[in-house]
Amino acid sequence: MPNHPRFRTPIMHKDIRNIAIIAHVDHGKTTLVDGMLKQTHTFRENQAEMLASTILDSNDLEREKGITILAKNTSVLYHTTKINIIDTPGHADFSGEVERVINMADGVLLIVDAAEGPLPQTHFVLQMALEHNLTVIVVINKIDRKDARPKEVLHEIEGLFLHLAHHESHLNFPVLYAVGREEKAWDHLPDSFEEPANLQPLFDAIITHIPTPTGDPKKPFKMLVTTLDFDSHKGKFAIGKVSQGRVKKGDSLLVLDENTARGTFRVENVFTSEGLKRIPADIGETGDIIAITGSSDLSIGQTLVDPANPTGYPMMQIEEPTLKVLAGPNTSPFAGKESKFGTPTQLADRLTREIQTNIGLKIEPSPTSNGFLVSGRGELHIAVLLETMRREGFECQVGKPEVIVKEINGVTHEPYEELTIDIDSSLIGIITEEMGKRHGEMIDTHTNDRGTTKMIYKISTRNLLGFRGDIMTKTRGSGIIATRILGYFPMTPKKAKARNGVLVSIETGKSTGYALTTVQERGKALIGPGVPVYEGMIIGINNKSEDIDMNVCKSKRLTNIHSANADVAIQLDPPLEMSLEQALDFIEDDELLEITPLSIRLRKMHLSKVNRVKANRGSNPA
Repeated sequence: MPNHPRFRTPIMHKDIRNIAIIAHVDHGKTTLVDGMLKQTHTFRENQAEMLASTILDSNDLEREKGITILAKNTSVLYHTTKINIIDTPGHADFSGEVERVINMADGVLLIVDAAEGPLPQTHFVLQMALEHNLTVIVVINKIDRKDARPKEVLHEIEGLFLHLAHHESHLNFPVLYAVGREEKAWDHLPDSFEEPANLQPLFDAIITHIPTPTGDPKKPFKMLVTTLDFDSHKGKFAIGKVSQGRVKKGDSLLVLDENTARGTFRVENVFTSEGLKRIPADIGETGDIIAITGSSDLSIGQTLVDPANPTGYPMMQIEEPTLKVLAGPNTSPFAGKESKFGTPTQLADRLTREIQTNIGLKIEPSPTSNGFLVSGRGELHIAVLLETMRREGFECQVGKPEVIVKEINGVTHEPYEELTIDIDSSLIGIITEEMGKRHGEMIDTHTNDRGTTKMIYKISTRNLLGFRGDIMTKTRGSGIIATRILGYFPMTPKKAKARNGVLVSIETGKSTGYALTTVQERGKALIGPGVPVYEGMIIGINNKSEDIDMNVCKSKRLTNIHSANADVAIQLDPPLEMSLEQALDFIEDDELLEITPLSIRLRKMHLSKVNRVKANRGSNPA
């Protein structure tokens, strides 16, 4: 822990800095925030948080996936300055979270990996920061990596600023170097990162370069609702930065959609942050990030104002979803056996609750069924929602993801993405072949002196579906893949079906080791022995392109010599286990994904073989 006296100064301040931490996924921003929390003695030495490695990523999914999903804010005290820190997601699918919370910041810390350099999401978050004219502090992190190239990465960052800057002042940015996991930072590139250091240079840079919040505390109160939170005791929290004036318990506030009044309410409580805690405050002051309770009918993007000054902010413009899935009640033979919730009403209530805080998501009733069209920014965005719901006790079924197309001047357009792949040079041929099948257009490629090749493609979102799983299999998990939305362009030809066929159960019962030996000969099993199955359930992947129906419930016929115990000697390969995201990526148009709290099953849309044949004939008339 640092010994600098500034870390021990008691609370006696009104000085505030509001900063957002932005970065591409896995570039170390959450770890760096953890260090800031620890070195400012936000926690007691004996608190569990002092030993945690990802304090802010408290969500189970965040810890499992190693990514930030939900934007969240905390605060630390450095000297007499309160620093409000907003940790943002680094994955492109959650960019709606970044767009929303950046309104609360007066500056940003841009974290860039010293080996990987700026990647697509780096481009996106920096562009957004500069559009809001925020002061940027660049932190080149992980300089202790064996493949670190901090000088080269700085040059790449400078090129990115040149490309995105709106005026000359944007090109004058401070640069720090860090080893986030060791809680060290320098205002110069050190000769050795083994030398003693702490995060004092980072704190000093924030105080020096990030401006204090603007706003007149004497004017009537005004705050944009940037995010919402819920508490079973206190109700709904409206969270945002106070842009002017003050607010206290008992004040009457007017709710505006821009300049349209939506009603008034009385403030029940005002909270501010201290570390990870939300603590009651007598007054919410200009420049601070606060939470207000008192109304259950608030939405993100609304403005809370003093009724004497009914002038609101423009509603936030968030990029529209690019992908949709049909989600509805589970219709499999196992429906209702493994869940608490799954009726159309229960699903509707849960999805309606989700869009109150997840503004990058859209929910609308399906015109063809009793399900819902769930639209999001990408497969991961939708998969995280579905995974969260199943952990809450919900079950449902979803279809294959589809891109959302637009008609522009009478021409059908679809979303396109910029795909960046960092891969060992020996695997270039695999990527080139796969991109050729998917009609990807190469934009740039170059190889560094370490034998790593960066390949950049422009490709339609539709043809990119399933790529991550396919390429991870073909390259045995090597390489770094990142994407960002480029916009809508005229539709490109659809890629030819690349996925192998599947093995489908024709019986209902429990799988046997004996039957699975046949599955193993045909392809790769998705289940092991003793697993309940039903007719139409997908139980494996075929080695060939066609689907095959199989009986995985049959047992070895007993004789006077052999017994059922003989199955014990059968050698089976471990089944292929798919995550929800992988399964969503895998299914085809005639298949569904059954999601319950206990299971993720793949199935055919039509369970019986007869109905599948009829449906196939109907879709392929002679």
